[in-house]
Order: sequence, then C-alpha cells, then structure tokens
Amino acid sequence: MTQPQWFLIETEQEYERALARYEEVKRASKNSADHKEKILLVHLISEYEKENRNLPEVDPIELIKIRMADFGYKSADLANEYGDKGTISKVLNYKQALSLTMIRKFSKLLHIPADALIKEYELVG
Repeated sequence: MTQPQWFLIETEQEYERALARYEEVKRASKNSADHKEKILLVHLISEYEKENRNLPEVDPIELIKIRMADFGYKSADLANEYGDKGTISKVLNYKQALSLTMIRKFSKLLHIPADALIKEYELVG
C-alpha cells in the first residue's frame, strides 16, 4: 500500500483524516516509514490545532480529561504512555502534580501544547 502524501492541513476534513491515520500508525516501531509518518502527522495536527482550535480556559487536569474524551482514551492509555497507573490516578484526582515527563508525554499523546499543561492548579488533600 502506498503511503498517503501529507501537506499542511487546511480543512476540518483533512484534520479528521490526519487524526484517523495517526491512530493507525501511533504504535509504529522506530525508524519505520510509519513512524516517520506518525512524527509528521503529529507536527501537522499540532500546527492545525494551534491555528484553529481555541483550547478552553481550564486547568491542566481538566484539559487532559477533555482531550482524553476527544480521543476516546481512558486512564489506562495514559498509564501505558507514562508507565504507572497509580500515579496517573493520583494526578487525575488532583492528589499529585504533573511531572515534566508527564507534561511532555501527554502533550504529544493528547495534542495539547505543553504550555497549557504547565499552568498552576490546586491539589486536594
């Protein structure tokens, strides 16, 4: 199968197509053609979102929860990315702050600009 050619995303339809393709290649092994395509898609999707999406003014945890819902992710998906289910649970329940590693990984996974995840927010307990 020939790989699709990607250009700057300019329409919502192209954006949806790029997201769908990203879902297909997101677990591609490093140095494969699909992995290179995935990296390109992340960049194109991020650029389109920067230009066309106004992120809601909510704290970083709510933003993560919104984007999880957008992509159909569960906390287990975040744990797969980060590696620790207990920590993810604490973070999503405002009992532990996001770490720099989490911010980097969740920014990439959920297509959220890292600066939206570094905003201060209150912890409970």
